[in-house]
This record gives sequence, structure tokens and C-alpha cells, in this order.
Amino acid sequence: MRIIGVIPSRMASTRFPGKPLALIHGEPMIAHCARRSAGCRTLDALYIATCDDEIRSAAESIGVPAVMTADTHERCTDRVAEAVLKIEDESGERADIVVMIQGDEPMIRPEMIDEALAPMLADGSINLVNLMAPIESDEEHRDPNEVKVVVDSDNFALYFSREPIPTPRRGDVAGARWKQVCVIPFRRDFLFEYSRTPPTPLEKIESVDMLRILETGGRVKMAPTRFRVRSVDTPEDLRAVERMMGNES
Repeated sequence: MRIIGVIPSRMASTRFPGKPLALIHGEPMIAHCARRSAGCRTLDALYIATCDDEIRSAAESIGVPAVMTADTHERCTDRVAEAVLKIEDESGERADIVVMIQGDEPMIRPEMIDEALAPMLADGSINLVNLMAPIESDEEHRDPNEVKVVVDSDNFALYFSREPIPTPRRGDVAGARWKQVCVIPFRRDFLFEYSRTPPTPLEKIESVDMLRILETGGRVKMAPTRFRVRSVDTPEDLRAVERMMGNES
């Protein structure tokens, strides 16, 4: 079985332009994400998918191959799908599983990739897994930059939203508050099925890729991580992550 990791990254973030090259402890954020991901021995190869020459140069400077993609993609998953076709065409090797690792997850650990892969490797009927982490504060629960997810008793996603779900209006929801962590393994053919499917109404309203799957009758298996993480969507997030990474053991 061939498992590859692909990190989609672009400079034109609406909330934080140029964030892939923002420095954390003197190193670009995309480099932190790539170096940490490369430590996962389960991955047979790791790539960065981008439409920007600046990111390609940063990738090459740390020895991670970059795959150039179109600059028209609205969703990172579609960028990954294009990159995988180019990777397979060049290498002559077909991937079985593609792990999408968002470039704004600089706190990723190699073990998190294994956590996300575990349900898929144990159950051949699972086509997609998305990592999730507990929400630690009311502020984080309200933050529209954090994608929240509610799950069923088997940890399959019921819904994703940028709003605070479940609602805090009727008592303590601390044990039911989860956020999406963008480490997402796809079975190869399911990735391309996703990419061929037109964007769906709720996906566009919430700006969450995974809703395309739920709206078309698919299932998203959620896997909890034991690690504390924070993604970077704003300069404030960047400063917080720098502090958190400084305290890592």
C-alpha cells in the first residue's frame, strides 16, 4: 500500500495574506508543517502543492518537492487532487491513500498522521478520516476561524460549522465541543470522486470542504487526537502558536 502526504498551500489567504511564509521561531510556517509531517514513517512520500513560486522555493529549500497547481482552486482538496495526478504521472506510481495536511497546521506531530490513518487502515469501508481536537475555551468555541464539528456515537461527523455547535444555550457542552484539525486521509479514488462533485450549498455557506461529502450522502469518520494543537488563520493565531511551540517538550 502506497501512502503519500500532500500539503496544499497558497499565499492568497483572505484572512492572513502570505501566511505560509510567516516566521515562527525564525522559520516559515510551511517549513514547520513540512518538517514535522516528514517525520511520519507511515508516509512513503511528502509533497507541497502550491500555485506560488515563493512557496515552491521555500519547499525546495528544505528538501520537500513542490507540485505546481492552478491558481483557480477555491478548495484545498481540489488542489490536492490536481497535485496527485501530476505526482502519479511523473513518478509512475499510483497512491492508495492520500493524506491532506493543511499548511496552516504548524503544530502537527508525526503521530497525528498515524492517528488519522488508524481508522482507515483498520476498516476498508472507510474512505475518509478527519482528525479532531477538543475545544478548550468558550472563546475558541465562538471563533468563526475554527471549524466546529458534532459527531454521532461512532465518531462520524453529523455537521461542520463556523458557528458554535452544539449550542451553549442549554447547559454544559464542554464534552461535546470538537474542532476540525486538517489532517485528512482520503482513499485515492474517493478523493477524485470528491473533486468531480460540484460544490454544494452548505459547503459554500460555511466554507468547509467536508460538507460537500455530507451533503451528497457520504460519511466523514472523525478521529480524536491526543495532542494540543492550534491552526493559524490570523496574525494573533501566529503569535499564540509561537508561544505554544516554545513550551513544547
